[in-house]
Amino acid sequence: MQYDLSFIIPARNEEFLKNTVEDILKNKRGATEVIVGLDGAWSDPPLEDHPDVNIIYYPKSIGQRAMMNRCVSLSRAKFVCKIDAHCSFDEGWDVKMLEAFDELEKQGETHITMVSVMRNLWAFDWKCYKCGKRVYQDKDSICPVCGTQMKKKMLWRAKRSPNSTSYRFNNQLEFKYFGEYKEKQKGDLVESMSLQGSCFMATRENYWEKELCDESWGSWGGQGAEVSIKTWLSGGRVICNKRTWYAHLFRTKPNFSFPYANPAREQLKAKNALRDTFFNSKFDKQIYPLSWLIEKFSPPDWSEKDIAEQKAREMKSGRFPTS
Repeated sequence: MQYDLSFIIPARNEEFLKNTVEDILKNKRGATEVIVGLDGAWSDPPLEDHPDVNIIYYPKSIGQRAMMNRCVSLSRAKFVCKIDAHCSFDEGWDVKMLEAFDELEKQGETHITMVSVMRNLWAFDWKCYKCGKRVYQDKDSICPVCGTQMKKKMLWRAKRSPNSTSYRFNNQLEFKYFGEYKEKQKGDLVESMSLQGSCFMATRENYWEKELCDESWGSWGGQGAEVSIKTWLSGGRVICNKRTWYAHLFRTKPNFSFPYANPAREQLKAKNALRDTFFNSKFDKQIYPLSWLIEKFSPPDWSEKDIAEQKAREMKSGRFPTS
């Protein structure tokens, strides 16, 4: 079958992978497939066979970024969408996103990275069937009231709020929400300075051409800034489609852990690569300096001194001598 969109899911020891895949299959309305990369571990619970689901398995973990690229290399669809393995979707999310891309393409815009409204996914509670106590999603399973073993009660529903549409990064290129900018987002297809790395969609051509996922930067971390800055600086735009939503499960408590080992070390490697690449104008596809993007959105945490220092780095690089 010829697909228009490939969902790309890099997954390692993901408890809710099966729920995520089934949610996509339930809510998709177009010619959409799912490509799952099992990074060093089989899915538990296992995924069921489906004609629109393609699974690749690596017995030894290669990292989230590398697995993303392996999955995208299997796609033949015009569009690819990377998602985390713990998300749910609005009915017809795929079609609503494709329609928005088509609308922008008719206006001559072919270099777009798009997200939708992001909600929080309420996947489950722990419930004590002795005293009735319920605990919001966590890894703990012992009742804090009576000490009884609690049982997981699946909910799998999107919370009505927040409805996130605007993101930024600070002067260290770290992810932040950008609530101050939301009042400027007029209409249904609105610009965002950055994005949240759990979901982004682009043409497969732009994914490769603009190098949206550089696996040399490490297993994971900093992906929202990487994708958004590469898009903007190479002449594209980051757009939030407010006509639809997805919901992402956030690890809200300390022992609700990330599936990869050494998360701090991997994040630091990615952050160092981000800063070196964009502070020093080393992204070979960029036609704008980073200071241009900062001045376009005027985010908090970027003082006049910070911007002046960034312009000095850009002039020193020789790529933007009049920055």
